[in-house]
Amino acid sequence: MHPDIVAYNQSLSQTDQEICSVLSESIEKHLPEANEKIWHAHPVWFLDGNPIVGYSLQKQGIRLMFWSGADFDEEDLKVRGQKFKDASIFFTSTSEIDDIKLSRWLDKSKAIQWDYKNIVKRKGVLQRLK
Repeated sequence: MHPDIVAYNQSLSQTDQEICSVLSESIEKHLPEANEKIWHAHPVWFLDGNPIVGYSLQKQGIRLMFWSGADFDEEDLKVRGQKFKDASIFFTSTSEIDDIKLSRWLDKSKAIQWDYKNIVKRKGVLQRLK
């Protein structure tokens, strides 16, 4: 894992570190071809330069976000905005993380992608990649 992500995780409370550890291990396992880095102040994994999944500390807990998650057709993932295709879920303990669902969401993140990489070039218009 990228050293900046390790540092991000280590800066959190013990409970949040545990959540992020479970999430990052699962992401690394299911998306071994992804490149990870700190982007907009939190860990994000990219496929071919396109953001796929990331997490961040927020007031509600650790937010796991999928950039194209609105199209995953998953009840537990909540769509936040109208303009983009992101969806997310919050965790406050590792016991809330369902490994089967997380695996399914990560698989869908490879299969369903919107082109965020070129959103500026397209003047804010998203185009479906997969």
